[in-house]
Amino acid sequence: MIVVVPVDTRSAAHPTTLVEETDLTAADATTLARAAAVDVLRAVAASGGELLVNYREEADAGGDGEDTSAAAADAAALVEAALDSSEDVRLERQVGSGESARIGNTVTHLLEREEHASVGVLSPYAPLVSRTEIDGAAMSSRRSEVVLGPTDGGAVYLSCFTEPIDFTDAYRTPALSRVARRAHDADLGVGFAPMVPTLETEAGLCATIAGLEARRLAGRAIPEATAAAVTELGLIVEEGPAVGRN
Repeated sequence: MIVVVPVDTRSAAHPTTLVEETDLTAADATTLARAAAVDVLRAVAASGGELLVNYREEADAGGDGEDTSAAAADAAALVEAALDSSEDVRLERQVGSGESARIGNTVTHLLEREEHASVGVLSPYAPLVSRTEIDGAAMSSRRSEVVLGPTDGGAVYLSCFTEPIDFTDAYRTPALSRVARRAHDADLGVGFAPMVPTLETEAGLCATIAGLEARRLAGRAIPEATAAAVTELGLIVEEGPAVGRN
């Protein structure tokens, strides 16, 4: 399976909902987002999947425009920070005016033009993902044409396809049921990967912080870049649950 990780490497890029729901600054959220992306890229590299990094340009977000070479260089720097070798990593620009269009364009191109057997799209905000979930989803794709990995709020952190669907607005909230409905309408089977939190919301960040601590206590491998960012920012989980500071 080819695994696409859509990243936004602009210096001010961050999960906006996380800033709205907590007292984290935009800079804090950007630090977490970049650390999470590093850990997600490492998880894909450790899996049996082929890694394709889709980088996003300012122009795609309705901004003032950005030199393609600069955006590509930023994406390449992120890959270099994450991996010992970037030789086998593909870097391509995202194309589309919104999330659904960008995912749809990428998946359809890889399936129909490049004739890949299966395509996965993995959120860069899911640092607790591991090769187990990625390789498991690839195996599930042999039985179901669409495999979805749910996360908080009815969203998805992972979407795998062996056949394209109608992607128009498919990734609007709640993406989990929307994408499943489109697959059902196309007579495609739907499978599911284990749930993994993302740090796009306060609930997801709380689950991620708790997951880091639980894995550490159990002597399990942890996403090191995200763990370092959480420690640097002094983040903890308080009653609520809510994100607090040491």
